[in-house]
Amino acid sequence: MSKRTASADVFDQVQDPEIEAAEATDLSVGADADAEVTEADAATGTTEPAAATSKRRVGLAALVCALLFTVLVAALGFLGWRQYEQYRVNAASDAALQAAKDYAVVLTTLDAKNIDENYRKSLDGSTGEFKDAYSQGANQLRQVLIDNKASGTGIVVAAAVKSATPDKVEVLLFVDQSITNANNPSPRIDRNRIDMTMERSGDRWLASKVEIL
Repeated sequence: MSKRTASADVFDQVQDPEIEAAEATDLSVGADADAEVTEADAATGTTEPAAATSKRRVGLAALVCALLFTVLVAALGFLGWRQYEQYRVNAASDAALQAAKDYAVVLTTLDAKNIDENYRKSLDGSTGEFKDAYSQGANQLRQVLIDNKASGTGIVVAAAVKSATPDKVEVLLFVDQSITNANNPSPRIDRNRIDMTMERSGDRWLASKVEIL
């Protein structure tokens, strides 16, 4: 073996560990890079489902809020409508009650000297079947009342609403009527219970049914 050959072999032996170390370093760097890529991929894969889940939750929460808002608006609307209807019923009750009390006085107050005026007022405050029935009965009794010089004065002792809707109200009244005539000049008191149904007619309340109990 020549000296040149031997030197070359020794040089190669000295260089081989450095090359191996460099190659090992390159392999380590490559492995680390692969690991980073794998971790990045894993992180991306985890983030995407989490984002999708978060969006679904937000969408579900928005839907629930929208449904609750709709229910709340509907409930408030229903309560508002009920309150308005109750207001209408209360207003109708008050107006019809007063009209019934006034009309009960008209019906039970008469004077043979002004019988036609009494009948006119009674017919003006009535409607429907009661108006027709009263008109027929009044025509038959008119002359009898005049001949007997009958008179009467009615006073409402108590009155209350029995049932009510915005357009129809039933009223129960207690009415005392003081009656005199040619045969009985001293007043006689008749205590009457009257069931009266009032119906709205425009801006007025008229009696559509009058029943003496």
